[in-house]
Amino acid sequence: MTMNLHDFNTISADFPKIQSGWVWLVGAGPGDVSLLSLAGLSAIKQAEILVYDALVHETIINQASHDCQLVFAGKRGGKPSPKQQEICEKLIKYAHDNYKIVRLKGGDPFTFGRGGEECQYLARHHIPFRVIPGITAACAASAYSGIPITHRDINSSLTIITGHSLTGEIPDNIDWSALRHDHTTLVFYMAIKHFDYIADKLIQYGRRADEDVAVICRAAHSTQQKIIGKLKDAKELQKKSETPAIIIIGANVNLHETLNWQQFCDNDTSL
Repeated sequence: MTMNLHDFNTISADFPKIQSGWVWLVGAGPGDVSLLSLAGLSAIKQAEILVYDALVHETIINQASHDCQLVFAGKRGGKPSPKQQEICEKLIKYAHDNYKIVRLKGGDPFTFGRGGEECQYLARHHIPFRVIPGITAACAASAYSGIPITHRDINSSLTIITGHSLTGEIPDNIDWSALRHDHTTLVFYMAIKHFDYIADKLIQYGRRADEDVAVICRAAHSTQQKIIGKLKDAKELQKKSETPAIIIIGANVNLHETLNWQQFCDNDTSL
């Protein structure tokens, strides 16, 4: 079913309204623009200032009103971006100027999106804020690849780990021994650069060298790339991969062909 503008306006009439001087953190979700939530779309349409990240799809940004001020915040790995402090200071300034501000982030604001840091900064400056969640990359990458990151017959836990620190290096506070159990599926964000080191550490602490790995590049985009391999082949997987990417490690990866639902959609233009 296709929703037209009238339908959306009817539904969104009861959605929360942004008040002047407030900052709303909105998760834009992954690459597929149709996965943006209705609450997120409503917020974007209300915004007087939209501060957006590099990974947000242009179609989503274009949902803002014509008189909305668009402010680019960068935030793409390896690319020049404003400093986090600069972004936070801009949000404070816009709020003090009594604008309705939306801080638009790819994925989910609170899942490796630094949304928590921005909300802390707003709270310290007594700026009211609200958070609208989005579909995070781990969920999008797994779902669009036919890899359930939880499965009753395979894993009893899921661990999501960042692959680099604020400086771009490997985080020094990862408890590698806690990741050794094969009943725990691992999902790494922003880890391609250091994947060979990460794989060596995981094997050293007890993960099987022949454990299945999926590297999902550009999750939920029309150009999504799924690369399947083994943990011991991390260097080869690095060479084949692009960024942004999600790395999934565990027996769940074995289901990627059986649960490849996109094979049924190749000729279905209604999706």
